[in-house]
Amino acid sequence: MRSRWLSGPGGATELVVVFGGWAAGAAPLAHLGGRRDVLFVWDWRALDAELPQLSQYRSRYLVAWSFGVAAYAHWQEGRAHRFDRRVAICGSPVPVDRRLGIPPAAFARTRDRLSRDVLDAFLDRAGVPRLDAPDITALRAELDAVAARGAAPPCGWDAAVIATRDHVFPAANLHRVFAQVPTREVDAPHAPFGLWRDWDEVLN
Repeated sequence: MRSRWLSGPGGATELVVVFGGWAAGAAPLAHLGGRRDVLFVWDWRALDAELPQLSQYRSRYLVAWSFGVAAYAHWQEGRAHRFDRRVAICGSPVPVDRRLGIPPAAFARTRDRLSRDVLDAFLDRAGVPRLDAPDITALRAELDAVAARGAAPPCGWDAAVIATRDHVFPAANLHRVFAQVPTREVDAPHAPFGLWRDWDEVLN
């Protein structure tokens, strides 16, 4: 688990912490503007790292995308809840599951066949820019860690975004897993960030 600032830390009074997805990095959301500082967190091989001190911010928001949804819920367990609003985007707290997450057969195909070509095809379907020099061994280890960790404990999501053209997490599965959470359906692939210009649109 690693983190880096996309903007800030500076004089902003509001913060967005993003738990990102697998393999994509921050590129899909780097264009989003606004007056908030943004901290990006990724790499779900281990979840034992701590976030920087955040108490200086008046408002703090959590956005979790793809595998970041389960990663955040696992990471948050046993820690003080520090966010005013938590939004899950195109991901599930049950990351690998026939009815609630990625179907196990699809997950296994990606994991077992993972190569540069398979990764490029995955990123293309997800609507994500390709990587210049992916570490295939590390990415496979991350998939193994996500699968081994399994379903995350409840953490109280405030909203969920579901993409109708998501070929990673089927929309029907996300509707089931977030049946008790206010949801917003968007016409987009797995990475829907191109629909938005700033963080206000993501968080509403």
